[in-house]
Amino acid sequence: MKPPPVWSSEELERDRRAAIQAFRMERLDEPLEQYLRAFDGYRSVVEELLKTTVDLTRLDQTALDVLTDQRLSEAFRYLEGPIISADDLKTLAEAVLSPARLRKDPAMVARIVEVIRAGLDRRRFTWIAEGREPNEDERAAAVLASAALMANSRAGTLRRGQGKFSQELAVQQKLLDHGLRMVARRSIPNLRQAPAPGEFCLESELGMRKADLIVTLWDARVMPIECKVSNSAVNSVKRLNNDAAAKSESWTSDFGKRQVVPVAVLSGVYKVHNLLNAQERGLTLFWAHNLVALTEWIEATRP
Repeated sequence: MKPPPVWSSEELERDRRAAIQAFRMERLDEPLEQYLRAFDGYRSVVEELLKTTVDLTRLDQTALDVLTDQRLSEAFRYLEGPIISADDLKTLAEAVLSPARLRKDPAMVARIVEVIRAGLDRRRFTWIAEGREPNEDERAAAVLASAALMANSRAGTLRRGQGKFSQELAVQQKLLDHGLRMVARRSIPNLRQAPAPGEFCLESELGMRKADLIVTLWDARVMPIECKVSNSAVNSVKRLNNDAAAKSESWTSDFGKRQVVPVAVLSGVYKVHNLLNAQERGLTLFWAHNLVALTEWIEATRP
């Protein structure tokens, strides 16, 4: 069986630089409209939150209405400085955030209010600390600052999710264009449940670990693919070495090196020594900007 490609330091450096350039172009060309749309939407939500709570002076009386409205509930967490995640709020308030549970448990609602009140951002909401009503300028500044925080968080989340989604979609389309057949997702506790040669499925569990795509090569070896997008060299260690390479070792341990060919498709920012480390641990590397190399390797596995 044909061994998968192993890239030299020079080849990895070449592709690493090309990936960084593609990443820069994507970030520079990224439209501002996404952030601005989120900002405008969140501004109206924060305005409604302040109106509902009478500028945060009646949190006790209005908390249930706020917490059972998905839009207002999200904005409610952003009153803190720094903001509090939904998971942290659940833990600190010993609460369940479902509307049904909140309506049945006034004491739980009160605990949530106390957590938010204790961490309230007194730079944005100065009037609360001073025990007075806000003036128009203070209210407007608080609305704009809160909307900017929420929009920035939302844009960052979308950016991270869309990068990985776009990469997975590109790999999927490249496989289809190359003539491979997409089949249903499935659990693969042993290799008999894998797709047939020349077929692939989207995110599925192979052994004890999930892969973004699973391809069965023409020679019947199974090729799990992990799609990894990194925005920094530090982040790449988590994405590539701590995740993808660890999965590679798990799969080869479970099924044997002659039966599986773990692959990572990469885009973004990586360091050469981390790439070499991943290769040494049994992970085959391809790049999102050069998926032709991936399909050429698949073609080379034909008996």
